[in-house]
This record gives sequence, C-alpha cells and structure tokens, in this order.
Amino acid sequence: MAEVRVIISGGFSTAYRQVLPEFEKSTGIEVTTGSGASQGEGPLTIASQLERGEPFDVVILSREGLENLKAAGRILPGSDVDLATAAIGVAVGAGVPKPEIGTVEGLKRALLSAKTIAVPQSTSGIFLLDKVFPRLGIDRSRLKVAERGSQSANMVATGEADIVVQPVSELMSVPGIQYVGVIADELQLIQMFCAAVVAGSNQVEAAKRLIAFLSSEPTTAAIRRNGMEPARK
Repeated sequence: MAEVRVIISGGFSTAYRQVLPEFEKSTGIEVTTGSGASQGEGPLTIASQLERGEPFDVVILSREGLENLKAAGRILPGSDVDLATAAIGVAVGAGVPKPEIGTVEGLKRALLSAKTIAVPQSTSGIFLLDKVFPRLGIDRSRLKVAERGSQSANMVATGEADIVVQPVSELMSVPGIQYVGVIADELQLIQMFCAAVVAGSNQVEAAKRLIAFLSSEPTTAAIRRNGMEPARK
C-alpha cells in the first residue's frame, strides 16, 4: 500500500482533514499528516522542516510560501496546483458583541478598542504587520504574534487576546470564538493555497493523485464550508 506524507499549513487544513478519509477510502492510499507555517521564522515552519530533511511527499501552503520553496529547489518542477483562496477575516470571543470591521475606519476602531490583538506570524501576519497595522496606526506593543493561526485563534478563545485577524478558513471552526467577517477590500490580502510534490519524493504518483483529489469537485463543498473559494481552473 502506498503511503503519502503531507505537511500542511493552517489555511487549508480544516477542509483537507474533512475530505481526507474519502480519499483514503476510495484509493487505498494511506496519508500521514504533519503541520507547519507557510512562512515566518522558527524550526516549525514548513521550509525549516524540509531543510532539515523531514520526509514529506506533499506540501500544502500559501502561494507565497510555495514560491519560496520552489526558489530553494524543494519542489518537483511543474507539480504545483492551486487549491483555494481565503480572505483575511476577524473573530472575537464567543458572546462578545461583534464590531463593525467591513470598512477601513470600522476595523481601525475595532482594533484600537481591543487591549490585545492576536495574529499569526505566517503569510497573513507578515502582510498585516508590514502593511495594514502601520496604515491604521496600530502599535506593535498591543499585538500578540503566534507561530500558527490555530494558536492566535486560541488566544481569543482563552481570553488572552480580544480580537484575532487572520485567514477566514482558520476562524470558522474554532470553539470559543465567533467569526465576525472579512476586512475591507482596501486592506485585504486574498491568499491562494496550493499543493505540490516535494522534490525527492519516492511516492510521486500517489502524491499527484492526492493533489488531484484536493483540487477536484468532491472537495469543493468542504472548501466553501470553511470560508474559502475553490481556485479557478
């Protein structure tokens, strides 16, 4: 039986885990899954894990992170496939009044009224820290930057932060928080999440079958259920 080893970032992970059992059942291919951030610093990013020789066959991450891996020679040429897009959204604690965040001024008010703002350090967090927060006058001393989106969302669930800003797909299914909506178009980053075969994989055909499944019609419902849109073919 073929075994495919996947490493995935947070943005596509909920949809992926929802459809993976169907893929395994229909193909007989066993899949094991690890996780890591698309970008950023530290030993648990996808790039860092591949660099130290962790044995993965498929990567699933943001397009920005994938381009870095391609430049480093970590990806089998021609194997990358777009899966889905996700906008940046906002969530607050369960039961907390939802702020108005759909305009630039609304988001600014919501962030300035929060004592602590949680963001991930990966692709969306890099964009927010470099582009959005400086434009809105948000001081970095009020930010809590987590390594992963799951951690930043959990900060709001536990009361460690008042508001979290990150991809919608990392907010839709988290206990203890409530999704508010997407941020204004003027401040928005629509991330493309992609899959590719890792250079040196000895399970190339099985890896390509998994990627084809994730980009096919059976996965569309799970993608939309998690606040994303399927990539246009």
